[in-house]
Amino acid sequence: MSPPTVPETGGDDSALRVTRSVVIPASELRWRFSASGGPGGQHANTSNTRADVSFDVEASTALGPVQRARILERLGPLVSATASDERSQLRNRVLARERLRERLAAALHVEKARRATKPSRGATQRRLDDKGRQSQRKSERRARPDGE
Repeated sequence: MSPPTVPETGGDDSALRVTRSVVIPASELRWRFSASGGPGGQHANTSNTRADVSFDVEASTALGPVQRARILERLGPLVSATASDERSQLRNRVLARERLRERLAAALHVEKARRATKPSRGATQRRLDDKGRQSQRKSERRARPDGE
């Protein structure tokens, strides 16, 4: 029985879901495989288990103009991820896809603008009480002028 053949696209031919609104088709992901320097002993010398996946942001049809601009600004025109942690090429492919997804999702994330708020009356009172206690504690440590 011969081992199953794996397509050149990188094992998982499904689209890469980055966020709810961004799904990258498998055809836009470019895969490269090479010998891994990691675990595997002599097996590593004969197998191309290291997986590199790259995504061309500028040529992508899956991104809108705002999303494309955000990724280009934060990661550049070519985003890639590498995995050589495992002995299996298939597991390294899964890891590389996940790392690429995480990088793209982090680049697309928009931080919520912080709104300045006024401290509550209770918070202000607690702060002043703490200051008073600290002042009292320090004044008790000082040497008294009457020599006690």
